[in-house]
Amino acid sequence: MGLSLQDLSWHQGIGQCIEHLDRPSFWRTLATLLGDFVEVDSWVALLFSHDKPLIFDQSPYAREGVDPLVSEYANGLYLLDPFYIASREQPLTGLVRLADVAPEHFQQTDYYRLYFTHNVVADEVQFNLALGEGRTLCLSLGGAARFSAQAFALLELMRPWLIGLMRQRLHFERLPEREPAKPALGYAQGRDEARRQLESVLTARELDVVRLILSGHSNKEAAAKLKLSAETVKVHRRNVYRKLDVNSQSELFSLLFLAGEDLGSLQRAP
Repeated sequence: MGLSLQDLSWHQGIGQCIEHLDRPSFWRTLATLLGDFVEVDSWVALLFSHDKPLIFDQSPYAREGVDPLVSEYANGLYLLDPFYIASREQPLTGLVRLADVAPEHFQQTDYYRLYFTHNVVADEVQFNLALGEGRTLCLSLGGAARFSAQAFALLELMRPWLIGLMRQRLHFERLPEREPAKPALGYAQGRDEARRQLESVLTARELDVVRLILSGHSNKEAAAKLKLSAETVKVHRRNVYRKLDVNSQSELFSLLFLAGEDLGSLQRAP
């Protein structure tokens, strides 16, 4: 059985990716190759770790500078990303679909409304390479429409090639030194105050409940993860609202996002 034109295109594309392994253009070359076979509307290559994500490259931004939504993601929104949460709970190497990791109420979260619908739009799949020590290298693909079963099967067929290329790329990845973003007037003080408020009044269990609820888990799902009853989760949720003097999930989200990148390392009240 002879090779088809599509087969030839794939092998030529893989050859180009190998040629670009040690160049800054690697991720874009790889994304272009995938786009020749599957409809991809956005993409980002990043590293999940104990610290905030390191973004290696991403879809070209239509305007000058860095996409502000991606900056907000790296500065705190990532804490509510289902893919990030899954990588922290159970790091795996392979191809992961949004449907595999999204909680029941994902589409009701502020993360979905403020970030996902603007930068990813409708669906997302992610090639993950678990590196150990809490690190996962990711190539995330976003779609304006859901990836079909055929598209996912094709990506799964490509997976061994892509995972191998991603692993080799790590030997050449060099991140430029970047100046930290300058906060708006009063933001730093507000962030410090938000962090102090959270540290002083919320217990460890309440913080766990908050993270799960804000990432889209239902009371039942949160209860299962924390090995509690759904009623106990509801009690914790009511206590959090009372302690922080908020009346809605959006207000709670705003307060925790103000605490931002330090949320994962808060000193919890006993």
